[in-house]
Amino acid sequence: MTSTMKLDSRYVPLLGTIVVFALTAGYGSVAYTGFFSAQVFLNLLIDNAFLCIVGVGMTFVILSGGIDLSVGSVIALTTMISAALVEHRHWSAWQAIPLVLAIGTAFGAFMGWLIQRFRLQPFIVTLAGMFLARGLCYLISIDSISIADATYTAISQARIPLWGAGASITVGALIALAMIALGIWLAHATEFGRTVYAIGGSEPSALLMGLPVARTTVLVYTFSGFCSALAGVVFTFYMLSGYGLHAVGLELDAIAAVVIGGTLLSGGVGFVAGTLFGVLILGIIQTLIAFDGSLSSWWTRIVIGALLFVFCLLQRAFESRR
Repeated sequence: MTSTMKLDSRYVPLLGTIVVFALTAGYGSVAYTGFFSAQVFLNLLIDNAFLCIVGVGMTFVILSGGIDLSVGSVIALTTMISAALVEHRHWSAWQAIPLVLAIGTAFGAFMGWLIQRFRLQPFIVTLAGMFLARGLCYLISIDSISIADATYTAISQARIPLWGAGASITVGALIALAMIALGIWLAHATEFGRTVYAIGGSEPSALLMGLPVARTTVLVYTFSGFCSALAGVVFTFYMLSGYGLHAVGLELDAIAAVVIGGTLLSGGVGFVAGTLFGVLILGIIQTLIAFDGSLSSWWTRIVIGALLFVFCLLQRAFESRR
């Protein structure tokens, strides 16, 4: 009976992430009045919806054994193109949004093709993509472009009530939840997801099994580019502006969320649901500091850095046991 009740080792990192989130939430609920409320926890998702969407794409990239450093710059480029088209060219939101999603998807596909076709290191290719996308922002404008379009404003201000009066969620948060659901389905119910896990576990073995490694590698970065562009759309709703300095360093936050969520940097082990909890942990740390009121916002980075050290050590121990 003991052997049948034994926990699958793949779930250990995810379980650790959930425990950390529960302990952090429990501490906040005890230490601060008003912390334990539906709206406070919904705000964790509302304020980090774009990070959650990027994290879904980054999870697949890291599961495959790669990395994508371009995501923050693609978000900025998405906001700049959207703002320029809507405000300067008088496009409607429904014309601009499909275009920027297509651009982000194509950008990711191009990087994936370079990585697969020429066997280049993902770090270098996506670093080049990061510089390229950020530089293109400044070809559009070196200044921030405010968005006054009625559709963007309406979506930005929309609130969907939940659990009675006082608690609500935004359109961006709903999009983030939909992407989490899509990511879970892709990872565990499709050939694409199974191939991603196989590539991350051992690419030579995946090739010997006859899996479509080349196609899947390109699709992983294509999906990450789509997620980055979609996150840029949500970020545009959130900020109602386009700016070349939007989302600076967000790629590092996304990687941190994925790692804290229990996905191994070596690839092959991890869950999209873990990334959701990783994002929520980053959000709850910021919320705790805001509730305290006496600590600098830089403590957020200090705590996240300490958590990353701990989770990296735990990952090393987990890999050694495997």
